[in-house]
Amino acid sequence: MNQEYIEIELEEEPIELCNLLKVLDFAETGGQAKQLIALGYITVNNELCTQKRKKMYSGDSLYFDGDAFLLTLAEGATPNPKPAMSANTPTTKQAHTHATTKKSQKKQSNKKRNKQPKVDSKTGRKPISFG
Repeated sequence: MNQEYIEIELEEEPIELCNLLKVLDFAETGGQAKQLIALGYITVNNELCTQKRKKMYSGDSLYFDGDAFLLTLAEGATPNPKPAMSANTPTTKQAHTHATTKKSQKKQSNKKRNKQPKVDSKTGRKPISFG
């Protein structure tokens, strides 16, 4: 795939994808930019991107409306390296599972404290506590 890229110089990095679309005048507002992304009109690094606030760095490519763009860092700007995924960093799914486990443990501990019966066996009513 040999294409011509239009070079875009970044004064600072990273820049969020929705903000980049506004700076490039592809969208007038942030809402329009987010709609373009959500509807699948944007390709980042040769992959369809639906992440509205994706952090864009120098070296990333952007494809929109038949044009290809390459992000570069302006002369004199300080590079900010992309964060690398480490083995210790939990993935989104792992973090969600961990949070869910904590919630279920909290619910169980709340059940242990509540020793009142749900329904009185004689009257069939829920007990009321006044203090």
